[in-house]
Amino acid sequence: MQLFLLASLTLIVVACGKKEKEYDATGTFEATEVTVSAKSSGELQLFDVTEGGQVENGSVVGRIDAFQLKLKKEQLETTRGQLSANKRQLASSKNSNDSRQLDLEKQLASIKQQIANAERERQRFSELVKDGAVPRKQLDDINYQIKVLEKQLEATSDQIRSNNASLKDQSTGIDAQMDGIDAQAAGLEAQIRQIDDQIANTEVVAPYTGTVLEKYVERGEFVTTGKPLFKMADTQNMFLRAYVTSAQLQKIKVGQQVKVFADYGDGQMKEYAGTISWISSRSEFTPKTILTDDERADLVYAVKVAIKNDGFVKIGMYGRLKI
Repeated sequence: MQLFLLASLTLIVVACGKKEKEYDATGTFEATEVTVSAKSSGELQLFDVTEGGQVENGSVVGRIDAFQLKLKKEQLETTRGQLSANKRQLASSKNSNDSRQLDLEKQLASIKQQIANAERERQRFSELVKDGAVPRKQLDDINYQIKVLEKQLEATSDQIRSNNASLKDQSTGIDAQMDGIDAQAAGLEAQIRQIDDQIANTEVVAPYTGTVLEKYVERGEFVTTGKPLFKMADTQNMFLRAYVTSAQLQKIKVGQQVKVFADYGDGQMKEYAGTISWISSRSEFTPKTILTDDERADLVYAVKVAIKNDGFVKIGMYGRLKI
């Protein structure tokens, strides 16, 4: 009987010794933290941030005074409008000169046509004068008319040549002025874009969705460029920093799916699907607060396991890893 009890006790001890551990490593939950700083200087006119509160990605949570920047932009836009008006005036002047030149060319073509018509009439009247059908005075009047038209043709041609030379110089000057206006306008556009960027920087924007951990200023304070405004953490995408022994390294790799348990105390656990996102390449001494699968191990390797938070996991909470 005693032999049977001893054998049973031995089996129980062996079974307990072979019982699989509930976890392989432990650690604490962390989140990516970022400090949001001012990108401009001025009075903080709006600051809708509360410690522990949530902010949405891209939401404007603060605004710095931008009155002077907006005034400067208005001045630049007024100057841009003046340049545009000057360019339109120059273009109108150039078009007007071209129009006058075109009128002269039309006038020249009309005179040539009149001369051609008069010459045909002179030929016809010359034959009639030979036949004695019409008096010679009518032929003389046509010859006189042709001479007058030829003088008008010569005068108009001279005027066109003179205008061509003058218009060429004027056109060159106008083109140079318009090129100068375009260069000034391009410079103004660059300044306006720069002012727009500075005005945009007066808005304090949340870089991602998360929880505000700390705030360093209050609405109404004067802030300078680079001054920290608040600290926030991405509490939607958290990770467990745990430590494994060298013997456990051969069982894990980056991208591997594992189980993560959030420990709420008193045996309260909640399971999450995790993915190993990072494994340290250097060993370190086991932190005093960490228990490993082999508690006698002095050197361990840190690993990060990413999880999708459902709102219950908090920064600094104790967690367990099951490979």
